[in-house]
Amino acid sequence: MKNIIILTILAIAAAACNSSEKVLYLQDVKTETPEAISPDQTITIQPKDMMSIVVSSKDPELSAMFNLPNVSHVAGSPLKTGGYNNLVGYVVDDQGDINFPIVGKVHAAGLNRWQLQEKLKQEMKSRNLLKDMIVTVEFMNFKVSVLGEVNAPGTYQIDGDKVTILEALAMAKDLTIHGVRSEVFVIREVEGKRFTYQLDLRSAEMFNSPAYYLKQNDIVYVRPDKVRIGESTLNQNSLKSAGLWISIASLLSSIGLLIANILD
Repeated sequence: MKNIIILTILAIAAAACNSSEKVLYLQDVKTETPEAISPDQTITIQPKDMMSIVVSSKDPELSAMFNLPNVSHVAGSPLKTGGYNNLVGYVVDDQGDINFPIVGKVHAAGLNRWQLQEKLKQEMKSRNLLKDMIVTVEFMNFKVSVLGEVNAPGTYQIDGDKVTILEALAMAKDLTIHGVRSEVFVIREVEGKRFTYQLDLRSAEMFNSPAYYLKQNDIVYVRPDKVRIGESTLNQNSLKSAGLWISIASLLSSIGLLIANILD
């Protein structure tokens, strides 16, 4: 009896340990040990991006001609349906150019926002359009979509030009208990090609992934575990299978009666 109790306790402890290994983040991270941080993968401007460009100077009337109306949004909030189309800004065309007032075509693709700021300043200075101007460039369509086994799936607008996979999952209110921590996928389109990256949230190796820092229009997908898949299948087929279960119960009942009659 004593051996059975000990074996039972060991089995419960092993099961608990196995469960924690599935759900805990950063299991192999070294605490209080400095580690080199990989340089940020700076977000660069791509065709079809929408940019907010604000020009200010000592002469508000002159600088006003370069400014378009802007619609504010809250960082980390889900986009409303059609929200993208409600934003007003400078759109990067298929050739990677923006059409800037008076200056004309300015090539923006491949630049980060600070480089575009400097380029626009130099263009306006060379034409004596403004003096002592300040140019501020921001992305207006930097959004990521998070779906799968998270508590709040949706598309989230990002302020600035930096967001990590952990921050995006936090916006989606973290993974559910049924999300597979080792199977988090990031789908990314770059220059007409689609890349898919797999990250393991349980390991510090995710910091070295090209997808740790997300880019505009990335899609994050968290795969469900077998329990969730089984629940989904059961729920979808529960009504359809009601007749099957009744038939099985009837068959078992008949077999039971037959065995009882034989034994008698």
